[in-house]
This record gives sequence, structure tokens and C-alpha cells, in this order.
Amino acid sequence: MDSQMELEFEKSKSGDKDERFEAYQTILEATDQKVDWAYEVWDQLVKDLTHKDNHQRSRAAQYLANLAKSDPEMRMMNDFPMLWEVTKDEKFVTARHSLQSIWKVGIAGIPQREMVMEYMVDRFKGTDEKNYTLIRNDILQNMRNLYDHYNEESIKQTALDLIDTVEDKKYKKYLGIWK
Repeated sequence: MDSQMELEFEKSKSGDKDERFEAYQTILEATDQKVDWAYEVWDQLVKDLTHKDNHQRSRAAQYLANLAKSDPEMRMMNDFPMLWEVTKDEKFVTARHSLQSIWKVGIAGIPQREMVMEYMVDRFKGTDEKNYTLIRNDILQNMRNLYDHYNEESIKQTALDLIDTVEDKKYKKYLGIWK
């Protein structure tokens, strides 16, 4: 990793609000592509998933989701449960930002996609938690993102099957990203 990227990681933790946001954007942009330095920050990011600061937890989750495509050792297969826990964070904004980026783990490969889909299906079916409407929408949007990436009919069918389980007709209209 070059010194500029190291500096961005530092600024994303300790700069003022504007500096942190700018660094966050820079890191997400850099990790949109495969990078060769993922393991230089991986262990710290995994550790930050349980950081006392919810902003740190959120950023760590989003960075790790982006770095999954740069993970030839497939560490994500072991670390994913810790990442998934952040999608249930006590701070809803942290949970939601983490959940909205989780689909990026699924574009790292077929095993990762299958794992992410399994977790999302279970969450969708079992959602009786607060804000479940938003959570379900985010899950369906994640599935849509995976479908757009892979063009895999089974992803679409899974989403449609989940939508069919929703009994509230009023709510079903919000699940229409697949229609």
C-alpha cells in the first residue's frame, strides 16, 4: 500500500468530519477495484468491526465488503459472520450502511455469493426486528445488485419467492424493484 492510502486510512479514523468523509470516499473508490494491499489492513478492519465507535464499525464493515474481491485467500468465508453482525448493530444507521454494502462480498465469487444469499434469505424470513421493512428492502436491493452483476436467474427467483411470502399487500408495492 502506498503512503497516500495509509494516510487516507488514518484520516478516516482521526481527521475532522470533512477529512474523515473525504478519506472514506477515497478508500471506497480505491477498493471498488481489486487492490494488492487488502491484507495489510484486513486484520485491523476485522478488529474494528467491534470498535466502541459506531462510525468505525460502519466504515470497517463497508471497507471489508469492498475488499472481498481482493481476497484470494478467501478469508471472508471465515470473517463474514463478524461482518454480518454489524448489519444488526445497536445503532441503526451503522447497521443499515453495513447491510447496504454486504452484496459486494457476493461479487467476490460463487462461494461468497452463495453465503451472502443464504444469510440474507434467513434474515428476510426471520425479520421481526425493529425497522424490518427497511431491512427487507435493503436485502432485496442487495439481491438486485447481485442479480445485475451475475445475471443469474436463481437470484431473481429467490427474491421473488421472498416477496411472495409477504402478506401485507400495502407493503408489497415497496418490494417492486423486481417487477
